[in-house]
Amino acid sequence: MKTGFDNEKYVRVQSENIIERINRFGGKLYLEFGGKLFDDYHASRVLPGFRPDSKIEMLMQIKDSVEAIIAVNANDIVKNKIRGDLGITYDMEVLRLIDSFRERGMFVESVVMTHYSSQPAADAFGKKLKNLGIRVYRHYPIEGYPLDVENIVSENGYGKDEFVKTSRPLIVVTAPGPGSGKMAVCLSQLYNENKRGVPAGYAKFETFPIWNMPIKHPINLAYEAATVDLGDVNMIDPFHLEAYGESAVNYNRDIEIFPVLNSMLEKILGESPYKSPTDMGVNMAGYCITDGEAASRASRLEVIRRYYDILKNRKQGAASDEMVSKMEFLMKNAGITSAERGIIPAVTARAGSLDLPVSGIELEDGTIITGKTSALLGASSAAILNAVKTVAGIDDGVLLISPDILKPIQELKTKNLGFTNTTLHVDEMLIALSISAQTDPVAKAALEQIPKLRGCEMHSSVILSSVDDSILRRLGLNVTCEPVYQTNSLYQGQRKM
Repeated sequence: MKTGFDNEKYVRVQSENIIERINRFGGKLYLEFGGKLFDDYHASRVLPGFRPDSKIEMLMQIKDSVEAIIAVNANDIVKNKIRGDLGITYDMEVLRLIDSFRERGMFVESVVMTHYSSQPAADAFGKKLKNLGIRVYRHYPIEGYPLDVENIVSENGYGKDEFVKTSRPLIVVTAPGPGSGKMAVCLSQLYNENKRGVPAGYAKFETFPIWNMPIKHPINLAYEAATVDLGDVNMIDPFHLEAYGESAVNYNRDIEIFPVLNSMLEKILGESPYKSPTDMGVNMAGYCITDGEAASRASRLEVIRRYYDILKNRKQGAASDEMVSKMEFLMKNAGITSAERGIIPAVTARAGSLDLPVSGIELEDGTIITGKTSALLGASSAAILNAVKTVAGIDDGVLLISPDILKPIQELKTKNLGFTNTTLHVDEMLIALSISAQTDPVAKAALEQIPKLRGCEMHSSVILSSVDDSILRRLGLNVTCEPVYQTNSLYQGQRKM
């Protein structure tokens, strides 16, 4: 996909802007990080050229000044809430975040459990963290939150929270996902820092919506599509318009909570440093877009992908009819149709003609490659093999995986593991291809093309197994599927037995 974002400029100007905000507050800033700090694949899809770890790259520029706090909602631990893009629970995502910070030499040793009320699952996770050498703090539900400012900003509110001792100028507050209580952690810390006579400030880092772009720009529409489950809606910031006479885009939750947040900041700091929710932000992404047309095209494709994800989730009971209707309304108003993503009609047409599951991949040059389910390969496995053959210039009739390798894998599945389905899933196919590549130079040439599939569009005529879906996303493919199962079985396991 054509590049439309200057990542190097972004890393530079974003870190400069954050340093300026730290200095404005006398040397200490609590920075609430909305969205994903690591692995921001949504941003990389809608801003071609944005690297998924750009935000952490930016923090690396000033890492000696950075300390991280991870907030996690105790109720999300109880519910085993899952981060959808990675398929792991929030408690495991907390551990992954800590590892990700530490691998880059960044300082993190504190986890705050928000909404804590002695939940056994939260206590068990807290004990695990302590055994791993992580400091655990508890923030409690506050009666009247968020409207009863007098009670919240008092010894009965934030005053009851356990204070996190910090030592760096920039405190990054991040979380496994939305609803984790990041803002409340920042404000609680401000309250308790202020009691101790330590000057500190608060700011917010949200990549989307991009405040200095039109409200109906596809980039901002893609944000709405990505947060349809949260009910987020882009709005013109009325406070910013009144204060400065200029339009800025924000989203409904920040706009709705601003009067309350402003009152809290006034009560904690004496006066609020901000005139609008947009003022609170430090995001510079809008200044780094180099090709608006490329970003618009990428964002329209993202809206379509989000729509198909919602359709699949509804089929699996994880999304509502209302969410689907909202997506359809958004697409209709923006004039976006699924046909814009050419891989979809190509796959559905071939699946209809064959009456078999089909997966397809659109290569970088626009070539569409498909694969169908067979006795040996699942449709997605076949599509991957056909795609790497095409990229490597290998004749379609060439066998990349020897039957001598396939046979023992199939026997292992049926005789030892109890599976009745002998078709190879994507992970099994890749292992088999890797083995063949050790002795077959043609298979080796095909295997070397796998990285070139990153960023390609992929669609399946049936709902993928969770295993295939996870592996394909790890390969960097932009995967969607039709909201239908391959079989009529009531149980749809990770791998069919």
